[in-house]
Formats: sequence, structure tokens, C-alpha cells
Amino acid sequence: MTQTVPHIVIVGGGAGGLVLATRLSHRLGRRQQARITLVDAERTHVWKPVLHQLAAGSYDSHAEEIEYLAHARWHGFTFRQGSLAGLDRARREVVLAPLIGEDGSEVLPERRLEYDLLVLAVGSQTNDFGTSGVAEHAIRLDTPAMARRFHERLIDACLRAQNLPPVPGRPRMAVTLIGGGATGVELAAELHEAAKVLASYGLDRVDPDADLRITVVEASDRILAALPPRLSEAARRELAQLQVQVLTGERVTEVGPDFVALKSGKVLPSTVTVWAAGVKAPPFLHEIGGLETNKLNQLVVHPTMQSTRDPAVFALGDCAACPLPDGSWAPARAQSAYQQALQLADNIERFLKGRPLHPYVFRDRGSLVSLAGYSSVGSLMGSLSHGSLFIEGQIAKWMYWMLHKRHQMAVSGVGRMLLITLTEMIDRVRRPRIKLH
Repeated sequence: MTQTVPHIVIVGGGAGGLVLATRLSHRLGRRQQARITLVDAERTHVWKPVLHQLAAGSYDSHAEEIEYLAHARWHGFTFRQGSLAGLDRARREVVLAPLIGEDGSEVLPERRLEYDLLVLAVGSQTNDFGTSGVAEHAIRLDTPAMARRFHERLIDACLRAQNLPPVPGRPRMAVTLIGGGATGVELAAELHEAAKVLASYGLDRVDPDADLRITVVEASDRILAALPPRLSEAARRELAQLQVQVLTGERVTEVGPDFVALKSGKVLPSTVTVWAAGVKAPPFLHEIGGLETNKLNQLVVHPTMQSTRDPAVFALGDCAACPLPDGSWAPARAQSAYQQALQLADNIERFLKGRPLHPYVFRDRGSLVSLAGYSSVGSLMGSLSHGSLFIEGQIAKWMYWMLHKRHQMAVSGVGRMLLITLTEMIDRVRRPRIKLH
């Protein structure tokens, strides 16, 4: 009787899932010790922290966009496109929803994948908290497709504003960013720089200082509330220099087609509205397969990243509620998902060999916030700085760039990372500074 190797299915090819699939394939797949299958709803991977640049048009993702099918072939695992629709733990099967093409026709029917070990790494999405009008009138930046949709709407709005008659004291165009986290703050700076570049390409009646009003609305008492206060204040100072209006302690009660209403009674005119406040796991995870989830739809897991009700089901990244030794929870940040992927690769290998698993411990390496071409701010923590070291300006910009390169290297290796970097340098010479369509 031929003994089959265990089948590991990873659902979600984001910052954690793709790194995990690649590493497991190198450590187990190539040694014929396991089969690895990666499932994702999209056909390509884009690093989520650059979505704000993709939305502003300052970043062309095609240089580094990873095609799952090609990456799987190069690294020795299998890719299946599909969205998770259900989980049958009794049969150890995941159910994939029918794949629908752009024309509305069915490309693939509902499918089932058997697994021996399952890893859920489906990430998170923005949480609108049930706010009226968000679904109809605000854009979210959860996926590359949404970021590109925002960019098209931004260009359309700029073209309309270019032909509007001037009104004294009133901007031709207003962009409202709801949420003062990293996405909202970084996008505000990117949009200001994008407006300057657009003016140089002929849209010169939309002056970024006089004709464009960018407003960041944050419910807490400061932007970047999850990060150190000094970093928050530095970012606010930089935005003030760009004449970006920052409203803290303000809650949004309604989003309309051309306005944003606040609980304080203020009504902000808004040509384009972006919702970037709060995160939650996708609704389909809520008690999926009888697994324990919290109010944010996150799967509750042990420190080993095993689900509380099934040791053969793991979860990592934003979709997992993973407890830390100090009683807190692993943060919903890219560096946490990356660290969990490395730890889980080791734990899965130990699980298959019958060895005890190691608990996950988050190691905070600091935070970096990019403010377009103007500046960056951040803090370094851990052994590198022996505590906490505040950085800003060119040094922080280089550190942010290096963080991106580390992700490319973790997924594609040093050689491909260097080729991607070379392609980016060539693109800067032959393409406009921002995408114009």
C-alpha cells in the first residue's frame, strides 16, 4: 500500500499566506514530505501596504505583481483560484464558491478540496460599523481592484474639476479620507503629490494647495492612534505643511454622494470619499465549520496558531485572534503576519513530526509611515535600537523602501527582488511619474 503525503491547504495568498506557501514548499514539498496547495480569490498578489500608492497612481504594481500560477510552478506548490464558501471539518474539505468571469458567466463550478492540515490566511477588510451610505458612496482600499477603481474615479474627478468655474473660497475638488490610520495618512500625502504631478501634465487648474482640499477624519483624539504619540505628532505636522486638514475626535454619521456628515453637526463637501476606518475579518468566517470566532469574525486560535476547536486548522494574520503572553492580541499589521508565517512554517513541520509546537511571540520591530515623496516617519524597536528610536526624513524613507524589498525577497528570492528593483528603476525613466489613466 502506497502511503500518501499529507495535503496542506492554505486559503489566502496575502503577506502571510504566500510567504507560508513558499516556505513550506521549499522545506516539505521539494522533499516529498507534503503537498501544498494555495487558494486565493485573485490571480495575482500585490503587497497590501502599497495599495495607497496604487490608488494615487504613484505606483505601478505590474513590476512586482506576482502571478500565483507562475509562482506556484517555480516554487513547487499548486495554486487554485477561488473564494472560500464553506468548511466541512468532518470530511476535512474546504468548499470553494463558483468562479464567475467578468461577463457574469460561470468559469468553474463549486469545488471541494480535501486537506489534512488547513491554514486560513484570508486577511481583513475595512469595517464600516454600519454607517449609513458607506457601501453606496465610499470607496474602500481592501484589494488592488478597489485601489485601481479609486484611481480611475480620482482621474475622472480631476478632469471634471479642471473644467469647473472658479468659486472664491471654495476648492474645485474635495477628497475626504475617513480613518486616520496608516492608510488614511499615507494616502493623504500621496494624493497631494499626485495633484502636483497631474498639474504638470496639463491639469493645471487643479492646484493642490488652492483647488484641492484633502481632509482626514479620525474618531480618536489623534491620527495613527495605534502608534507612539511622537510618531503621530510628526505625521500631523507633515500633513499640516501640505495643508491637509486633520479632524480628530469626529465620528462620521452618514456618507452621501457629495458630502460626509459628522456627529458634531459638521457637513463636509466631498467629491471623492474613502473609508479606511477600522478592520474586521470577512463575514464568511463567522463560526465557519463550527470554529470559534470573535465579534470581528476573527478565528480564535491558541498561541500555536491552532484553532481552539480543531488542532488541524490553523489561522494567521488579520483573520486570526492570536493571544500574546502579556494578555494582548497579535496586532493586525503586515509585520505580524510575516512573523506568524515564519513561525507557522516551523510549527507545521513540527506538527507533522509529532513534536510540540512553539507559541507565537510578536516582536515589534517598530512602525514606518510613508508620506509620499515628502517624508517618512517611524520608530525602530528591539535589538536594533536597544529600546525605541524615532526616525524621520530620508532615513525613514529608506527604511520603508527596505521593508518593501524584504517582502519581495521573502516571497521571490534575492535574484527576482533585484530584477524587480531594476524594472522599477527603468519604469521611472520611461513612464510618467503617476499613472494617468
